[in-house]
Amino acid sequence: MSPTYRYLRSGALLAAAALLGTVAGCGAGAAETADTPGSRKGEASAAPETGQGTERGAFTLLATGDILAHDSIIRQAKADSAGSGYDFRPMLAGAKSLASEADLAICHMETVYGPDGGPFSGYPMFRTPPQVAEAIKDTGYDSCSTASNHTLDAGRAGVGRTLEAMDEAGLEHVGSARSRAERQKPARLRAGGARVAQLAYTYATNGIPVPEDSPWLVNKIDPERIIKDARAAREAGADVVVVSMHWGNEWQEKPNEQQLRLAEELTRSRSDGRRDIDLILGTHNHVPQAYEKVNGTWVVYGLGDQVAGVMNDPRGQMGSAARFRFEPPRERGESWRVRKAEFVPFLMETEPDHRVVNLQSAESRKSDDPAREKARERIRDAVQSRGAASQGLTMGR
Repeated sequence: MSPTYRYLRSGALLAAAALLGTVAGCGAGAAETADTPGSRKGEASAAPETGQGTERGAFTLLATGDILAHDSIIRQAKADSAGSGYDFRPMLAGAKSLASEADLAICHMETVYGPDGGPFSGYPMFRTPPQVAEAIKDTGYDSCSTASNHTLDAGRAGVGRTLEAMDEAGLEHVGSARSRAERQKPARLRAGGARVAQLAYTYATNGIPVPEDSPWLVNKIDPERIIKDARAAREAGADVVVVSMHWGNEWQEKPNEQQLRLAEELTRSRSDGRRDIDLILGTHNHVPQAYEKVNGTWVVYGLGDQVAGVMNDPRGQMGSAARFRFEPPRERGESWRVRKAEFVPFLMETEPDHRVVNLQSAESRKSDDPAREKARERIRDAVQSRGAASQGLTMGR
């Protein structure tokens, strides 16, 4: 069944509400924003004439990695609330400037939410306080991918609670759905001068079967389906198609054979000479992985974790933010192109409090903290391990 697509209400994305999932983080300089006159983040603006080749329609997309609410993360949010529920905003504050300055900011919500008031739990069967959705929105994100191996941890109820909390926060989502109708509900909007379609999928659901009567609960990886969805999004008017993939091997910095094979197959796909997919964003691995251009399309194999509790492997606190500046095509029928590709290294510091740290911020650069410098180098080496620097990727701030 071919999906129909809805442009996100926030003005940042076009979400495929049918079977999609969304996204579980650099040249110098701060994030660039669209320079359409009168346009602000989250507002629609008129698209320029195709072929105009103007900066007017350009936009910046930012994406970050897995948000994993382990038990220690839940305890920290409770402590930060000063006795009034759960407050995740202090934890995420280090990402606010980057997310809020981007025209389109995507997070990856790996876990599902528990009922308001609890009980809540971390690994292995997550039930996260729903207040995290408000904090994600307040940080500047427009949408989160919700397709992961933990999407079915709390069954149908967990999916419903998660998406309801995101709706209430004004945060868009793709990757899981409450009904077949939700997957097919059409709606449209634009970011900068572009209509952006986002799709997302997961490799598995930790052995929990997707109910036969509810196949729309979560999107599973199927390359034929992904390409079909991307083409449907394009036919519905999408200028840029972004695919979020929950894939790969945990704790492995090198992309596995499935990632490499899917990246090649998906980026090779063309319709009328135009690529079907313009960007691939990977999550799940819990460690930073490489960025690479494949068939002329940027692939982020793994963004790493953005929020996570204390793990045995310190790489579980490391991630990158991917930032891509898209500009309009020069000629009608051509693809939008990435003019600038950047990554920004992030670290989840767990002492004295759990806090997301932008390792390229002025405060971090002045700190002379050897742990931060080591993390910065480790993330940079992983991100550039497949030659991305020679393909134009730089480290930003």
